[in-house]
Amino acid sequence: MRPRPDTVSAATAVEPLTEPSAGATAAAGKDAKPGKAPRRERWAATARRAAPSSAVAAVSGCALALAFPPYGVWPLSVVAVAGLALVLEGRTVRQAAWLGFAFAFPFFLWLLVWLRSVIWLAVPLLSAVEAVYFVLMAALIVLARRLPWWPLWTACLWVSQELVRDRLPFGGFPWGRLAFANTGSPYTPLAALGGAPLVTFAVALSGTLLAAAALAGHRAYAARRAAAPWALAAALPGATALVLSAAVLLSGLLVPVHTNAVGHVRVAVVQGNVQQPGMHFLGRPMQILDNHVKATLKLAADIEAGTVPKPDIVLWPENSSDLDPFSNPAAYDKISQAVQAVGVPVLVGALVDGPDKDHVQNEGIVWDPVTGPGAHYTKQHPVPFGEYVPFRKALTKVVPMLNEIPRDFYPGKDTGVLRIGPARLGDVICFEVAYDGIVRDTVNAGARALVVQTNNATYGRTGQPEQQLAMSRLRAIEHGRAIVTAATSGISAIVAPDGKIEQRSAEFTRQVLSADIPLRDEITVADRVGTFPEWSLAIVGLLSCAAAYALGRRDRTGMAKGQ
Repeated sequence: MRPRPDTVSAATAVEPLTEPSAGATAAAGKDAKPGKAPRRERWAATARRAAPSSAVAAVSGCALALAFPPYGVWPLSVVAVAGLALVLEGRTVRQAAWLGFAFAFPFFLWLLVWLRSVIWLAVPLLSAVEAVYFVLMAALIVLARRLPWWPLWTACLWVSQELVRDRLPFGGFPWGRLAFANTGSPYTPLAALGGAPLVTFAVALSGTLLAAAALAGHRAYAARRAAAPWALAAALPGATALVLSAAVLLSGLLVPVHTNAVGHVRVAVVQGNVQQPGMHFLGRPMQILDNHVKATLKLAADIEAGTVPKPDIVLWPENSSDLDPFSNPAAYDKISQAVQAVGVPVLVGALVDGPDKDHVQNEGIVWDPVTGPGAHYTKQHPVPFGEYVPFRKALTKVVPMLNEIPRDFYPGKDTGVLRIGPARLGDVICFEVAYDGIVRDTVNAGARALVVQTNNATYGRTGQPEQQLAMSRLRAIEHGRAIVTAATSGISAIVAPDGKIEQRSAEFTRQVLSADIPLRDEITVADRVGTFPEWSLAIVGLLSCAAAYALGRRDRTGMAKGQ
């Protein structure tokens, strides 16, 4: 994958995208005296030199945003990775760090635009924080490119970046993973072998191999124009890289996706709707609960009339009760009325009082028509700055808006495996579907199908519900489970174990979905191996950087000794 010593240099191969080195700038003119030039002029000159490559990086980042829902042009994820790899050719570590930011900031700015529903400031602020991980990744990529087979090490570094970003800080923020742009592509079945990290690795490897092919092709073209005798041989690495890129792309098609079932359960998903989108979707107290009660009573009437088959279980979304039914008798009675009318267990989403006065708990509660509320699942991963405020005392003084979260959510400790009627289902609440470990632990604990209870009313019609639904598609294949998404205002959906969306609701409508979903006990290879592929790939990426640094230091030492 590396150029022969007598070939055109890699930096020359991408000359239109590169900026002159400090030495080249000094040699370009006798009057160049950076130490004496005004600082503003030096910065302006640096900005002019960096502008073309920065623009290429930014365009590549925007292309990556288009690969995600609601646009969903997944091939652009490969093109974006290739674009970043090309623009990093011949860079110093410092230049690469800047280009990593130039790539990531517009990417996240576009991807996370739905945060404007909370506050516009959150969009650039979180985008800048997430871009820091790409700054580090791009700097490390420059080191890894000093080694042979650099596309492999670069793809591993993409996994390293996502591993850290998915966990730090405050439990991480997995939005924007390459895997989540490829929930309906040839790469997707790889999730059944190594989870989302393996999909990310494959996409990144295809993209970097594509970049390697482009660089080798440029060198071969330059050699041909120079009538070099080795011009034909120079084209071979590019052809090899192109074939390997296509092979990685098609490798997922060889992975079997198992959908055989050992039973079925009939579910009804109630989307009661909310009165308005945005931050203040709640309206008056009990309004959302009334919506879900009315929709369930209508379902019960349709069942009695024989127009709708009776389900085995009914699923309500997250926050379908906007009042704690255990401290509010009216809410308790309304839920009981709806459950008794439909005559089957209902999974109710509610905020209930926590273990102390400063906390609440986000729960899915199994409500039986005879015995009332029973087993429950408490959300394990509350969203920082959305469901709890880190360093509350200090931050609320600086950002008074954080006081709109009056009490922090108390995290649950157990998986969401619940017995609901005849089925053993796994409950996952809202953003938890983005976290590999929570979903995997739920399946390994015995869930035969998965339910994602969610409330996306704050982000309605912004693209965020589509992004979250795409994650459910990937999880379905990764774990070989049907997934039912129950949303207050949409998008509610039925996703088959092969990732196909069989039914979906419109946003901001009252709607009931009804379907038979398969129950499966078989677990995938991804469930068996857990985090091993992710950590292995990430460590390989970091070790490649360490090896490149050590080799470079050895070479510099040898040169200093005149060897």
